[in-house]
Amino acid sequence: MSPAAASPKPLAGKVAVVTGASRGIGKAIAVLLAEAGARVAGCARHPAPGLFVCDVARPEDVARFADEVTATLGVPDVVVNNAGIVARARLDDMSIETWDAVLDANLRGTFLVTRAFLPAMRARRSGRIVQIASISGRQGTAGLTAYCAAKHGVVGLTRALAEELRSDGIAVNAVCPGSVDTEMLRLGLPGAEPDMSPEDVANVVLYLAAYAPSALTGSCVDVFG
Repeated sequence: MSPAAASPKPLAGKVAVVTGASRGIGKAIAVLLAEAGARVAGCARHPAPGLFVCDVARPEDVARFADEVTATLGVPDVVVNNAGIVARARLDDMSIETWDAVLDANLRGTFLVTRAFLPAMRARRSGRIVQIASISGRQGTAGLTAYCAAKHGVVGLTRALAEELRSDGIAVNAVCPGSVDTEMLRLGLPGAEPDMSPEDVANVVLYLAAYAPSALTGSCVDVFG
C-alpha cells in the first residue's frame, strides 16, 4: 500500500512550499502534496498558472516569495527544495558562467530558500525540510561535474542542517533519485533510459513530509538500485 493510499489527507491543514514546481519532479511533488491535503505554494522562474514567480538563486526573489507565502498561507510546515538545472560539458570546456549557474540554481537556491523560511519554522519548533538531491550527489558522472558538485553540496548541507535543527523539532532529509523520466535527464544524460517517473519520487517526498518519524533526520534516501 502506498503512503497516499494509507491516509487520504495526511497533510490536511498544512502549508507546503515546493520550488521548481512547473514541471517534472517538482510538479509531481506539488500535485501529490496538494492531494494529501496541503495548501501548496509552488514557485518557478517563469510565470506559470497557480505558481509564484521566483528565481531561487536571487536573494531578492526569495525574500519576496517568502513574504508572500507567509502573508497568504502562513508559516510552512513543509519546505521542498527541488529547483535546479543541469549542464553537460567537460570541465575544461565549461565556462565560469555555466558553472556558477548550475551551483546557484541547485545549491545556492537551496540555501536561500531554506534560510528565508527557517526563522519562523524555528519559532514554531516544528516542520519538515526535504531537499531533492540526486544520484549525482552520491557518485560521480562524467560530463556533469558542476551538477555533481552542486548535489554533493546539497547532501552535505542536509546533514549539517539536520544537526543544527535537531533540538528545534525540524527534520531535514534529502532524496537522491536515480534516472527519472524528465527533461533534465534527457539534457544531462542523452539516451539514458529512465527507471522511474516523477510520481515515484513524489511518493518518497510525501513519506518524508507526512509519515516519517521525527527522529528520521539527516538521512539521504537513495532512490536507485
